Amino acid sequence: MQTTAESTLPQADAISPLELSLVVPVFNEEESVGPLIERICSAMASFDKRWELILIDDGSTDATLANARRSLLRDGLTLRIVELQRNFGQTAAMQAGIDAANGRLIATMDGDLQNDPKDIPSMVEELERRQLDLLVGWRKNRQDGLFLRKIPSWCANYLIGRITGVKLHDYGCSLKIYRSSIIKQVKLMGEMHRFIPAWVAGVVPSSRIGEVPVTHHARQHGTSKYGISRTFRVILDLLSVMFFMRYKARPGHFFGSLGLGLGALSAIVLFWLFIDKFIFGDDIGNRPLLLVGIVLLLSSVQMITTGILAEMIARIYYRDDLSPNYIVRKIFDRNNQDA
Repeated sequence: MQTTAESTLPQADAISPLELSLVVPVFNEEESVGPLIERICSAMASFDKRWELILIDDGSTDATLANARRSLLRDGLTLRIVELQRNFGQTAAMQAGIDAANGRLIATMDGDLQNDPKDIPSMVEELERRQLDLLVGWRKNRQDGLFLRKIPSWCANYLIGRITGVKLHDYGCSLKIYRSSIIKQVKLMGEMHRFIPAWVAGVVPSSRIGEVPVTHHARQHGTSKYGISRTFRVILDLLSVMFFMRYKARPGHFFGSLGLGLGALSAIVLFWLFIDKFIFGDDIGNRPLLLVGIVLLLSSVQMITTGILAEMIARIYYRDDLSPNYIVRKIFDRNNQDA
């Protein structure tokens, strides 16, 4: 029997004693996960408030989970490992970690040692000093390939900023600090983790979203999970973000506008043919323009009908959308170490 997140993940207390939950999704990072925990513990030694580390094993097929479990009894570390039933992707893994987090603040970072956990304490101070709801890391000196990673990222960041209106230098940096009460209002789906600032801008003013330069290291172990093909997925996701940000609650306006535009073109074409037939006496039966007018009319009706159906689906979505986009197999902590 599958265990869903609703029944497995612990619910945050009304008043959490934890200041910070650090969420780290990992997938096939057997060489990195041990040094990662060491670096996190070293970096957080100067953090004078209570914090926890939540590792999300996103269906790893190597020794990532086994290596992570060796740190469950480490002194001074509150560690929970959420094992997902299969690989659901980074977005779903991040959502699982956010759902499991109990801290007043939530930090996220990658598990490949490219983000530096030493930046986290200073980012927490910066978020509080500037009274932000989200602070995004900016990999100002990014240690990645120029043509396969940097240039596509620069183009994507520019397009995202133009379309969403949230001006940031680096949307793709996973090192971020959130207020828990804010990020838990956002449901992440698909591969939308790279657009989190845009989603957060849907629940808070963009003025409460900031960024700060952070350290970035070259990958030391394993291989990158991303390639040039990610660029095309980013473009498709960006179109989805644009639609959801502007028309999520009123999709009928989007499809209805297209339908009315096509209907107007159809009316102009058919009205011209009407004049040509009954005033000038020309034969219009074999004219391609007649077919164009009819196709435009049918497309208009289809778009308007789609808009009505989309409005109905949106109402159902807002009323009934409670299902998680991941399945938890097991949660390991200090009191539950056995598989």
